[in-house]
Amino acid sequence: MQAVTDERPATIRVLNLVPSERSRFFRQQRATLANLGVEETTMAVPGHHGYDDGSTESRSVTDYARFLPQVVRQSFGEYDLVHANYGLTAPHALAQLRLPVVLSLWGTDLMGQYGWLTKACARHADAVIVMSERMAEELDQPCYVIPHGVDLDVFKPMPTDEARAELGWAEGVHHVLFPYPPGRGVKDYPRAQRVVDRVRDLIDGPVELHTVTGEPHERMPLYYNAADVLLLTSQREGSPNAVKEALACNLPVVSTDVGDVPERLAGVSLSRVATTDDDLVDGVATALEAGERSDGRAAAERVGAEATGRRYREVYEEVLR
Repeated sequence: MQAVTDERPATIRVLNLVPSERSRFFRQQRATLANLGVEETTMAVPGHHGYDDGSTESRSVTDYARFLPQVVRQSFGEYDLVHANYGLTAPHALAQLRLPVVLSLWGTDLMGQYGWLTKACARHADAVIVMSERMAEELDQPCYVIPHGVDLDVFKPMPTDEARAELGWAEGVHHVLFPYPPGRGVKDYPRAQRVVDRVRDLIDGPVELHTVTGEPHERMPLYYNAADVLLLTSQREGSPNAVKEALACNLPVVSTDVGDVPERLAGVSLSRVATTDDDLVDGVATALEAGERSDGRAAAERVGAEATGRRYREVYEEVLR
């Protein structure tokens, strides 16, 4: 009689460090890894962060200092490794000396004000994960390139008229989606406004620019399906989730040349990467005049949440070996 083997993966116990548990893609990452046999405890930096509500308030140096002894104490629990999510949590992960450290970089932590600190810490981590080849070049050390995944069961095409009715958006109007709060400076909302103002002079019919503030993540598919084009004017990014989510809903995307956007948009219809305002204006106007959906769903399937989650687990396994 043939023996039945249990092929479930061995449990890996992870202590996650993160600036804010409210981060949408971090919550998705946790859920995906839980289904892949990863048990985790998450510790967030104390204090308030305005990332999700559009305010400019952020955690202070004092908040991060208070976090350090909390992490060291927690590290004596039953964990296999520490996963520092975002560069500013790397010093806390490295301060404990018992467990191997995996460091994930999200973009601003490497490209922004404290990039020097992130790079210094990355040299001492057991493994580093970045979200794009461009970030890997900036880091200039061995690392894994794994973009954040998109939940293809949540982000999928639906009838445009139903989505617009749910949001109260008018028919007979061109709808441009800027999927962030206007107050997030790195996203450069003023540039998006300038681009849409110029588009209004080029095409027939009214054009409305929509921003998103404080909406639950589960409602975002409504916005992607109600809009005619997604406009991203960010100054820097790692692997913007809005682009991948829009692709999964077959929404055309016009974006600045940031992060892994060129890789994500390669070959996708009615979508383009732009380096100037003129390019952005032309891309948005072209998508609006076409009045069609893109074929981005196939591109999004390459970065589905389960596929990227499995790659994260493989990094954990490699570190533990």
